[in-house]
Amino acid sequence: MKVESILRAKGRQVSTIQPWAKVEQAISQLTGPPKIGALVVTGVPRGFTGMITERDIIRGMKMRGADLLTMPVSSIMTHHVPTCSPTDSIADVMMKMTRSRYRHLPVLDGGELVGLVSIGDVVRVRVDEMELETGVLRDLYVAKH
Repeated sequence: MKVESILRAKGRQVSTIQPWAKVEQAISQLTGPPKIGALVVTGVPRGFTGMITERDIIRGMKMRGADLLTMPVSSIMTHHVPTCSPTDSIADVMMKMTRSRYRHLPVLDGGELVGLVSIGDVVRVRVDEMELETGVLRDLYVAKH
């Protein structure tokens, strides 16, 4: 299965924010509705410049206190974020997430941001695959006996 199948099921909507926006605005977007775990930081015509997550905000609060709320998102965002493409396999994305310890990966197609996949999306697809495999094996067993 490929990343494209996740995007078809959940849509290509990506919540974004500009690097000059205040962290307070990022918190407002993250807490929703809908509640989300990450925002893609844009500020270029195509693609993205980084991401800001709940974890980035927590760490920023520890280091900077309440002053963080009035600071720009660029002051705490992650700049070098791993990405994936619509043609990447779910197994490759799982491995990339595990190795990099990122729970969200922007999906780029030709350098353009076309979606965002989360660890929850990937796990859901993997569980569905496993349930399908189990059902097929059960049916084969019943058919033979």
